[in-house]
Amino acid sequence: MAIEKTKLNRISWLLCTAFLVCAVILAGTIACGTAEKDASSQEASKEGVIEFEGMVKVHVGKYIFIPEAGGFDIVAQEGLEIEGIETLEGQQLRGEGKVDETNPSVLIAETLEIKDEAGNWSNIFTRTEEAVLEDYLSLEQREQFTAIEGLAYNQKDSWEGKEKVKIYGAFSENEEMQSITVYEQDSDDEIGKVIVDNLTGFARFYMNKLRLFDKFYFYIQLKETVDWSTRRRTREMFHADVIFAGLF
Repeated sequence: MAIEKTKLNRISWLLCTAFLVCAVILAGTIACGTAEKDASSQEASKEGVIEFEGMVKVHVGKYIFIPEAGGFDIVAQEGLEIEGIETLEGQQLRGEGKVDETNPSVLIAETLEIKDEAGNWSNIFTRTEEAVLEDYLSLEQREQFTAIEGLAYNQKDSWEGKEKVKIYGAFSENEEMQSITVYEQDSDDEIGKVIVDNLTGFARFYMNKLRLFDKFYFYIQLKETVDWSTRRRTREMFHADVIFAGLF
């Protein structure tokens, strides 16, 4: 009985071991196959035309975001012919585009079609000129923006002399002005305010993509300092142009 039990245990152990080995091999094969497929797909996408279809979540100027389009920032260079529609947000769109050679996260739209309530598709865009990404901020360019150490409304030396910086805060606007309330990221304590003079279309595009978040990082071009009497009263530290917005 003991011998038979030992044999059974050994057989069970061998079967379990064989099963685990097969599972590991199978998992590795699937993972490699998926990775090769993704790489092949990406390479093909770079060389040819990418087709996409889905609902527009964000539309600012020439920038369009459709989640089903693989995470690309879609750029439609010229104006869109959409009679009676102020924004594409919430609209069903399909089209074709090519990946920008310089910025692989950008998809240059070649054609765009919109779906009406009856389910019919109609063309609203056909590219006729080269796309110009004058306000686009690439990943490499974003690395040039650094956080300000020791930022405080009464410490102008912490920001004066700097140009490209990023701050953590919340954006607000009214008829009179646009501003960013700056916070300490760790403690969430308010530091002061930044007066926004200009906001690029690309920055607004990303701010709208992040609208589920109350606070995030703003990549800004720092400008002149607010005079001390106003700064002491309002905590407004300096003027800036917003170039980009992101979670980090």
